[in-house]
Amino acid sequence: MKTREQALKYGLSFPDTYQDAPFHDDNWQLVRYRGNRKAFLWTYEKDGYVNLNVKADPEKAFFWRDIYKSVQPGYHQNKLHWNTVILDGSIPDRDIKIMIEESYTLVSDSPSKRIYEAVKKIPYGHVATYAQVAEMAGDRKMARAVGNALHKNPDPNGIPCYRVVNARGELAGEFAFGGAWKQGELLQAEGIEVVDGRVDLGKYQLREKRDI
Repeated sequence: MKTREQALKYGLSFPDTYQDAPFHDDNWQLVRYRGNRKAFLWTYEKDGYVNLNVKADPEKAFFWRDIYKSVQPGYHQNKLHWNTVILDGSIPDRDIKIMIEESYTLVSDSPSKRIYEAVKKIPYGHVATYAQVAEMAGDRKMARAVGNALHKNPDPNGIPCYRVVNARGELAGEFAFGGAWKQGELLQAEGIEVVDGRVDLGKYQLREKRDI
């Protein structure tokens, strides 16, 4: 990978991304994550080479710098969290792509995104509690955040939030997509018994062996 066009094309291959030139200077072309509008790939020419600025975990940032002389502390950015990758032909394409992908992952990550991904993994015919979903998303303490995120579910058809119940197996009285009755109807369609607004967790709860 030696050209700006190649780098931008790869950056734009990730979901929900778009190109931006915020400085009214064609030398600076960025790729942003649409979810929060943060840039994860900065491209610009400097000293005769195309340069890329990418975000990295601090340990990974130093790892890449140790391997390649053409990976340097981020130009005009936080040097603990950003690297500059100089496209001088000395870095294999696979490693440039890994660095861009790592940057995209860091910038696009959010509690809500992790919650939605966890909910997608609740199997058909099963339910999970808010605390379970929080744990699957990386932090059991954010059970309340699970409820808030599911209330704003951007894709009810793809993210089955109706499979999430409270610690007693009770349905959500304020289920955002049709109320508790609709939630119960969706669960019953999957063969899950709902009695007096409650699911038998002993029978239908997602078990550890099914967890991610």
